[in-house]
Amino acid sequence: MKIALLGYGKMGKAIEAIAVERGHDIVLKVSSATESYTLEHIDVAIDFSLPNSAVNNISNCLEHNVPVVSGTTGWLDQYDDIVSLCKSKNGTFLYASNFSLGVNIFFELNKTLAKLLKGLPQYKTSIEEIHHTQKLDAPSGTAITLAQGIIDQTDYKNWTLESPKQNEIGILAKRIENVPGTHEVNYDSEVDSIQIKHTAHSRQGFALGAVIAAEYIYNKKGVFTMKDVLNIND
Repeated sequence: MKIALLGYGKMGKAIEAIAVERGHDIVLKVSSATESYTLEHIDVAIDFSLPNSAVNNISNCLEHNVPVVSGTTGWLDQYDDIVSLCKSKNGTFLYASNFSLGVNIFFELNKTLAKLLKGLPQYKTSIEEIHHTQKLDAPSGTAITLAQGIIDQTDYKNWTLESPKQNEIGILAKRIENVPGTHEVNYDSEVDSIQIKHTAHSRQGFALGAVIAAEYIYNKKGVFTMKDVLNIND
């Protein structure tokens, strides 16, 4: 495939290495210094740009009939608008808060555990996430996905970075140098605790998943998630 990288930071460079290793061509690299670009002769675009650039990048791809994968977080208040644009253009779009294959399995474990503990209110739920200091948004998109998975299965109504109320999931977001990403979901009662945890050792897992997602949507139409890529059924 001929791939456009919309965002050429550390993740973009990691994606480039894996894409080339898997036999693809990187024909466009867009960084924050890029003033303009065209999407001619592009088979698929992979967006790991900044939150304030993502919507324009994704919209541009959909307007030009270029399938686009996005892993940028911090713009999801406009997600429904992007989905509507994709459908109106008969385009192709896949968003994931985390492309790691392991994390997407972790999402499913998270939902299953939440469902099992729904009827046991003595267990109070919290989430902790740790990322590198260059990460701009907090909490991480992955932490929000974890929280939403719990909310969908339980009586929790919301998540918060503040002191949680009775029906809120507290998220603790930490920023530490050179941490690719750690997420832990905790259920604490007076008598015991249950934790599930995912720890990324490098960006390679995220990059591989993004390339696999791009391979998946090539020559497809519609709005997809990593559940489609991994053939995970509810």
